[in-house]
Amino acid sequence: MPWWGVASALVANVLYSTGFVLEKRALSALPALSTRQPARVVRHLLGSPLWTLGSLALAAGFAAQLAVYRTLPIAAAQGLFVSGLVLLLLLSSVVLGERTSGRERGSIVAILVALVMVVASLGGGDAQAIARTAPPGTLLALAVPSLAAGLLLYASAERRARRRHRLPTAGVPYGVAVGLLYGVSSLAIKGVSGLLTTDDIAGTAVELFRSPYPYLLLFTGATGLVLSQTALQRCRASVIVPVCSTVTCVFTVACGSVAFGEPLPADPLRLALRLGGTAVALSVLLALPRHDTPAPAPPEPEHPTAITELSHDPR
Repeated sequence: MPWWGVASALVANVLYSTGFVLEKRALSALPALSTRQPARVVRHLLGSPLWTLGSLALAAGFAAQLAVYRTLPIAAAQGLFVSGLVLLLLLSSVVLGERTSGRERGSIVAILVALVMVVASLGGGDAQAIARTAPPGTLLALAVPSLAAGLLLYASAERRARRRHRLPTAGVPYGVAVGLLYGVSSLAIKGVSGLLTTDDIAGTAVELFRSPYPYLLLFTGATGLVLSQTALQRCRASVIVPVCSTVTCVFTVACGSVAFGEPLPADPLRLALRLGGTAVALSVLLALPRHDTPAPAPPEPEHPTAITELSHDPR
């Protein structure tokens, strides 16, 4: 792996983790956001200097991500990106004061182990097979159903959250839904990175806008902004972001390998690591708790029996 590709991935991890934490901190001071009022959501977000700073960090992470996809295959890039979950959990604990349960911490460790398995499967010549573009028909056949599934899942989670007497959601359905959107976005970023060149800027621009990549980026960016920020305001970043990142990683590795023609390993051991890591990540995701446990109500103050009896004493 080229050293500067790995360095760019690590820089992207720092920028993304910092951006998410800053946005979460800003969201806590904003009025309740609703996906039914997207214009109001955007207005509130743009009016927050702290949120703007976080979004700028994410934008810089996006630029670093473009550099990564030009030098590393999809599976290796995603493995490096999701390793940033460790930094995110540290920042969410220190800056946001979020506390994860033992079960959640174990799940995060298992996710990281699964992703290490995926990265360990990158050996030999296929690790350096880096595709530049994908056939538009194949890309859209994977992207459109995935976007529809993500939107339907988010809408279903919204309906369940509005029911009375329902336990507060831990954010897993929201994370899965947004992860599908961002998975499609990752495929589009991969395609854009393959088309960018400084040799013929005018020709590159024409080729870019003839491809589906910028339009997928526009849709996933605008929709993901409203959905992710609404979910991030309601739920813990230490749950939303790991779930979203895991779904994005698995989706990008699986669908990106098909769309861009980056082959699976021919060696049985590396193939087992690749498929086993994906299976472990999905299993952990399905096992995560769907609801936050409400905090126990404080005990009512006890009144000594003697005082009660004295208050009823006729003398």
